[in-house]
Amino acid sequence: MSHIRSIRASALALAVLGALVAGQAGATGFQLREQSVKNLGKSNAGSIVGKDASNVSLNPAAMTNLDKNTFQSDITVIDLTADFVGSGRILGSAHPSAPLTGGNGGDPGDPTVVPNMAAVFPLHGALEGMTIGASVGAPFGLKTEYEPGWVGRYRALTSDVKLVDLTLSAAFKATDGVSVGFGLVYERAEVTLSKAIDFGTAICAGSGNPANCFNTSYPFKPQQLDGAFEVSGDSASLGYVVGAQIAPNDKLAIGFSHRSEIKHDLKGTLDFQNVPALLANDPRFKDGDGGARLVTPAITTLSISYGFSDNFRVLADYQATAWSSLHDVTIKRDTGTVVGSEPFDWKDTDFFSIGAEFDISDAFTIRGGVAQDESPTNDTHRTPRLPDADRMLYSIGATWNMSESLSIDAAFQRITIENPTINLPVDAAAGNTSTLVGEFEGHANLFGVSMQYRF
Repeated sequence: MSHIRSIRASALALAVLGALVAGQAGATGFQLREQSVKNLGKSNAGSIVGKDASNVSLNPAAMTNLDKNTFQSDITVIDLTADFVGSGRILGSAHPSAPLTGGNGGDPGDPTVVPNMAAVFPLHGALEGMTIGASVGAPFGLKTEYEPGWVGRYRALTSDVKLVDLTLSAAFKATDGVSVGFGLVYERAEVTLSKAIDFGTAICAGSGNPANCFNTSYPFKPQQLDGAFEVSGDSASLGYVVGAQIAPNDKLAIGFSHRSEIKHDLKGTLDFQNVPALLANDPRFKDGDGGARLVTPAITTLSISYGFSDNFRVLADYQATAWSSLHDVTIKRDTGTVVGSEPFDWKDTDFFSIGAEFDISDAFTIRGGVAQDESPTNDTHRTPRLPDADRMLYSIGATWNMSESLSIDAAFQRITIENPTINLPVDAAAGNTSTLVGEFEGHANLFGVSMQYRF
């Protein structure tokens, strides 16, 4: 029954690993950059030097760019489209292989809404020069769902990962052109993931005679006794963001920020479904508790804005994301016993963008941008939970200043993704008794709208 034992011991490991690799279309990995619709419209060029309340979490020092109390609400809809073409095989050392059944899984990426809110308050009197702010937003996240019975069901079905930050920040204007800031980040993580289990293969392979898997008279056959498990876990932890801004004149602004990595100790439960009667009393398939560590990576950003005239600005961004902190996932039972470790092996990534803004009048501004975003994934460990690869971003946006107090922003972004390949081998230690080989073709459309109110 070694295959059954392997599946049970590493089920939580696989689910938590899935939480880490399950990315959203807004950025590579599972990062989201949709804190600001204004930034969306210029592909995040100059993302941390603008007059935008999202600076509470992106660069606290740039909150000093706002000279009035400001409330901002941003909503972005991410619509990921992905198609899989491929196949897999059930494999074993003592019996012949057989092809996996099932379709391509459909489109796993339903439209997903990403909301963000922020408020900034310049202080007066004895505290003149200081600005405080608060924001609630989603810097990381995912929601994908494949059709039941698809060819890759033993690797992924549903992935729902939510990370929500509450950030409290303060900034200080050292001189007219220099500001510094600091923010404390409280991050809440919630994870729910599922995948199918091939109980038929597990039973026949553990029967003592693996050839039973393809014996026509044997009642337990591969892919004919599928079950599933669902893992849910949550955690809360603290991090920080620091930033600085230098604006030596009205034309030039340079911003720098660093967001710390945040370590989560997920506590979760595992729910097995459709366990066959033969295994109904097996303690290895009872619902249980476990835990794992999840690390959201450190992010360092450098932004530049330069005004060639009073109404035309060119902007650029460079961002480094330290995905290599996700080198593996070690799973422990609630008793503290280590039950397995899954390799991760992501690399650090670079993001580059350039954009421009043009003020048509005092009431209307248009903008656009293009960016290149590097993926942290690799051909060895890429899974269908994250059909991710390097991508290009193309954006347009506009601002309508309805009055001195109220402005509306809108933006559209198109993301093209290099076709990522999947080439996953059998890994009995991780509970995978089949291969999966194929290629994804996908893209994403992002639509955003926001409101900023100043008083």
